This record gives sequence, C-alpha cells and structure tokens, in this order.
Amino acid sequence: MAWNCARQGRRVLSPGLISTVSKAVFAVPPCAIVSAVSLVDRHSLPEWRSWWRASCGPYSTIRRSLFLDATTEQVDLQYLSGSEEGIAVLTLNRPESKNAIGVEMLRKLRASLENLQFHSSARTLVICSTVSGVFCAGADLKERRKMGVSEAQKFVHTLRSTFTALEALSIPTIAVVEGAALGGGLEMALACDLRVCGDEAVFGLPETGLAIIPGAGGTQRLPRIIGRARAKELIYTGRRIDGQHAEAIGLVNYCVQAGMAYEKAVSIAQEITKQGPLAVKLAKVAIERGSEVDTASGMIIEEACYAQVLKSKDRLEGLAAFAEKRKPVYTGE
Repeated sequence: MAWNCARQGRRVLSPGLISTVSKAVFAVPPCAIVSAVSLVDRHSLPEWRSWWRASCGPYSTIRRSLFLDATTEQVDLQYLSGSEEGIAVLTLNRPESKNAIGVEMLRKLRASLENLQFHSSARTLVICSTVSGVFCAGADLKERRKMGVSEAQKFVHTLRSTFTALEALSIPTIAVVEGAALGGGLEMALACDLRVCGDEAVFGLPETGLAIIPGAGGTQRLPRIIGRARAKELIYTGRRIDGQHAEAIGLVNYCVQAGMAYEKAVSIAQEITKQGPLAVKLAKVAIERGSEVDTASGMIIEEACYAQVLKSKDRLEGLAAFAEKRKPVYTGE
C-alpha cells in the first residue's frame, strides 16, 4: 500500500495507489473528500499534493468548492453546521468571467446579504471563490461597455452601496483571497473586517489605467487600512502586489500557503464563534464608529456599547461558566 522514500525518511503513497485513488475520488461524497484531503495535509505529503495539482488542477479549488452542493449559482450562501456551526459561507462562482461582477451577480450578492441579516444563528461570514486562480476580477467590463453614462453611474452606485452593506453587517466578515483580487474584487475584500490570502494572491486597483478611479469604496477604505501614502501609491500607479507584500503593509491579516487560506479563515471564524456574540457585535460597533471620530468621542461610544453588554444574559453566563470551570453557552441575549 505504500513505499519508503529513503532520502526523505518518510512513507508516501505509491504512484499506482495514487492513480487508483484519483479514479475513485469523484465517486466519493464531498464530505469524505474533505476529510481525505485534510488527512493528507496533516501528514505532510507534498508529493501527493503536487501530483494532485498537476493532474486535477489546484486542490485548493476542490477544497473550496466541496461544501457547495454542486451549485451553479453565481453567488451562493450556505450556513455550516457541526464544529463550524455559526459560520456562514458566501461563495462567488462565475468562472466564465473570472467572477467579474455583472448586473445579475450584483443582484444576487445584495440578496444574499439581505438573507444573512435575518439569519440569527450566523455569527461570522466567510467570503471566498470557487473559481481557480481568482477571487474576483472586479466589475464586468464587457457589460460596462454596453452601458450608457447613466446606466454605468447607477451600477457603480449600487456596487458601492452593496459593499457598504457588507461592511455594515453586524457580524465579523472574513475575505478569503486565492488568486487575483482586482478593482471591485479588492474593494469587496476591503469592505470585510479581516482578509486572509494564499501566497499566490495578487491585489490591485487598476482603475487609473482605464482613466477612471476606484468607485466602490477603494479610495476611502484602502487609506484607512494601509495608510494614505501607501494607498495613494497603489491607486496612482495601478500597481499590483503579491500576498506577502500585502501582509507586510497590513492589507491582509494573514498570508498563508496557496490553497490554505479558506482553512485559515474558518479557523479564525471558529475562534470568533466561541465568544459572546453580542459582545463581538458591540465590539465591532465600538471599533467602526469610534475610528471615525476623535478619541474622546470614541470613548463615549465605547461606554455606550459596554453599557449594553452589562445588561446581557451572556455576561452572567460568562461569569457563571468561569466560576464553575466550564465552557460558556452563549445565546446572544
């Protein structure tokens, strides 16, 4: 079943067995494939992963798409269960245009965000792509070319307001970037609270090269995240940067091995869902609103948010769990 790799001092799957497994893998339920891929990752079998990439495309794409029920929707929203309960996953799935945002995709994105607002069990949102090599290529320029000035203006206004709605969600949001996040794609990621990328990710706001400017929040959110001088340089030049550079300047929270960004994001989301949900929501309010005003005004906002958690049942549960040396069971009340 296996053979020794003497030079590297570990056992790896034989090429014959790998071939047999590859033929059977698509007949296996998706959840079983997730477990198998996770097992391979845990046992550090780079030869298997390298073969999988060469033969079947990026295994990360398969991992990202496994939790979907073979959906053909351009935007899909699902709520995870089990150990990942409380995590909502919004996926972008428009491979023919590299997830470029057109009118229909934008409509479905808005609908998904509205759906999320009424799903009280969701405590964290993860946004990712099922398309290999791209998070989102920005706005659909093929559609844009057919629009008149008023139509284009309306579309950009709707795109901007949609990303504002994403930013305003009461729960934490995490963007998972594998591949390119350009123009509106980067602006979508900027509207999230946290960003995790693979080391093959590429970021950029190329709008000035098209004689326009970022119009869906890029000129406002990017300076607030990485600083005005760096943001000006990236926007003025339209330059693209890689994942490691993005991490170095604070554009992303983590840059991990290509294909592992979703796993990292889910692990962060799991940490968040263990905390008091009302506390997390109010912490987000205090940070977001407080960062837009002077420090003295920010302190008043923090005090008002703290006053709300003082009255919560979750606070009493947290104190009781601490005294009883058990894990708290928070309800968000």
